[in-house]
Amino acid sequence: MTRRYLRNRRWPLVFGRWQNRYELRFFLATTNTQRCGDNGRVLANDLQPTTNDRPITRPHLPAWLRPPSKEQRQVFDLQFLPLYVVVAVLLFLVLSTAIEYVLPAGTPRLWGALLAKAVLAFAMIAPALAISRIERRPFGDFGLPVAQAFGKLFWIGVLWGFFFLSLLLFIIHAAGTLSYGGVALHGTHVWKLAVFWAIFFLCVALFEEFTFRGYTQFAIQQVAGFWPAAILLSAIFAYVHHSNPGETWLGTFGAGAVALFFCFTLRRTGNLWFAVGMHASWDWAQSFFYGVPDSGVMEPGHLLQATLHGPSWLTGGSVGPEGSVLLFVLIAVMWVVFDRLFPKRTQ
Repeated sequence: MTRRYLRNRRWPLVFGRWQNRYELRFFLATTNTQRCGDNGRVLANDLQPTTNDRPITRPHLPAWLRPPSKEQRQVFDLQFLPLYVVVAVLLFLVLSTAIEYVLPAGTPRLWGALLAKAVLAFAMIAPALAISRIERRPFGDFGLPVAQAFGKLFWIGVLWGFFFLSLLLFIIHAAGTLSYGGVALHGTHVWKLAVFWAIFFLCVALFEEFTFRGYTQFAIQQVAGFWPAAILLSAIFAYVHHSNPGETWLGTFGAGAVALFFCFTLRRTGNLWFAVGMHASWDWAQSFFYGVPDSGVMEPGHLLQATLHGPSWLTGGSVGPEGSVLLFVLIAVMWVVFDRLFPKRTQ
């Protein structure tokens, strides 16, 4: 009885020691084992293995070209801006020089002007596309998301540009200082030149909107904020237009006011496609459809033969309707209407 009792008392002790050793080994095994993905790469403690866990290949870049860390982001947000400007200028010079050698000697001037605008647009967009790849961010962050290209916002902008430019000219006409004139084009020349100038001013809109409200706006606003960046770039935009033949200081301020309105549309819509559509149709309506000066430039091949006569402060004079004081009233109206149609987005 005594031996059998002792044997029964020893079994729980032996089983308990074996169980403790088993739990200890299990604990060590689970804590020391490194979790690996499908390719054997060790995962961090807060990651879980996935079915497609492959090492990310990243380009080997010099230290000054690498995207900044989160702690350095505020300091280095402008690191690519000087490089962007230099590369864009060099790219334009190289491509424009190459085009001069490729084009035949008897190429019409308008075709050369169209190619120059297309090259300008490409030269400003291509370096930003490379920067987006280096920074590993979507290109759409710079204002031109490809998924929304020529979508709803673009065509709304097209309607806005034609309607409000026509409204401005109608008010000037009602004041007795504008004559629409007769039709200057007939037959196939109408649609051929209409398509040509539509492509031309689309290139102009892409170039000017992305140059002054695209990557440059994005880069500067990271440090200075949206509206300080918008005011700075709009002032530069206006000063650049001041060099146009026939431009005046009133027209220069008008160009800056239009630029600020385009910044407002960028702020409300989140991209530049509305501004591109409105910019292109506004210029198309001035230069082709009505045939009035556009920022001091009078283009050939227009549909109507409109003429401006009267005080320059009302008609814009050599600048065109963009040099009229009525433009500022129109911009205020557009601002209010756009604010109602595209209310401020809540965070």
